[in-house]
Amino acid sequence: MMTLKTLCQFKYQTLLSQPAQQSAVSIAQTRGANVILLASALSALLLSGCQSTTTTDLIGNAPYQTSTRPSDNRNLDQQEIARVRTSLAAQYIRKNELDTAQRQLEKAFAADSRYAPAYDMMGILLQQEGSRLNLAKADQYFKKAIMLDKDFDQAHNNYGVYLSQMKRYKEAAEQFEIAGAALGYEGRIGALENLGRTYLQLNDHPAAAKAFLRALDGNRNSVIAHIELVDLLLEQQRVQQAQRLYDETLLLVQGQGISPRLLLQGIKLAAAQNNIATRQQLAQQLLSAYPLSDEAKQLKIWLNNPEAPWK
Repeated sequence: MMTLKTLCQFKYQTLLSQPAQQSAVSIAQTRGANVILLASALSALLLSGCQSTTTTDLIGNAPYQTSTRPSDNRNLDQQEIARVRTSLAAQYIRKNELDTAQRQLEKAFAADSRYAPAYDMMGILLQQEGSRLNLAKADQYFKKAIMLDKDFDQAHNNYGVYLSQMKRYKEAAEQFEIAGAALGYEGRIGALENLGRTYLQLNDHPAAAKAFLRALDGNRNSVIAHIELVDLLLEQQRVQQAQRLYDETLLLVQGQGISPRLLLQGIKLAAAQNNIATRQQLAQQLLSAYPLSDEAKQLKIWLNNPEAPWK
């Protein structure tokens, strides 16, 4: 359906599999005074405007979640049939067997016409098919799921994913805000990450920073929140705070390889601190490992005019 090229792209949870857990090493014992300084710097960030920057594509191919339980207590037999049919549809969607998935969902509707997860899943199916007609139909299925179960937090998040794909960012932010405020929802941190990315698309950087901070409050190991906040701090020329957060990010992705975006962030930090050796080392690594990346293109432009601001 969509492509998640790097860690820095938008993370979505939807319905097809267990949510991806970000592998990370614990950094709780190493924060200390650095975290206090960082919190102060980030609080200041929220009070001031930021220059606009280009963000990555909002739509990523993150794993779907498999929660298929509504919040009410209708006829359990019929509801169980609908749940099983919806779960089967999720498996077929994962294998891109969309016609078979649709037949399973039609049987779910026949068993329980008020089973909200089935409508949510149909929205995902139509979104994955991707034609103009089916994308238009998907909107109504997501709305129906939420109408049937206003406390179905995952449906709010999934509808936000759809709205982001359709570039309806203000509406998407409303849905992500609902899911991100739902304490106990297992996808809450992802919804807050989504909210921050959506505010970046709306060029509201203070609101984006606030959303990413909320994500970090819920999960200090959120790689997405770390990466985005490093850029926001760099825009504010809060270099030392950005460096601390960047160092935390490197710990979190240890053993997974370093992405082009992280390399470019390291180059920017080294340049800002006049660390020529580190800057040259990371620049060589970026140009060698990812010569066709957007980050490599940005670096080449900057190398030809070091006095110019980063684009």
